Amino acid sequence: TLVHLTFLHESGSNNPLGIVSDCDKIPFHPYFSFKDILGFILMLTPLIALALF
Repeated sequence: TLVHLTFLHESGSNNPLGIVSDCDKIPFHPYFSFKDILGFILMLTPLIALALF
């Protein structure tokens, strides 16, 4: 999982799901970082739940 996350983030793929958006012309958009943080939390939550319970 760690290798998967680091590979996804280091590859610079802001669009892993293939969603077509008009924000591609903007080099950096807050939506991308928000989606990255949200995805990170969504991936981390089951792992923490498995580790704690």
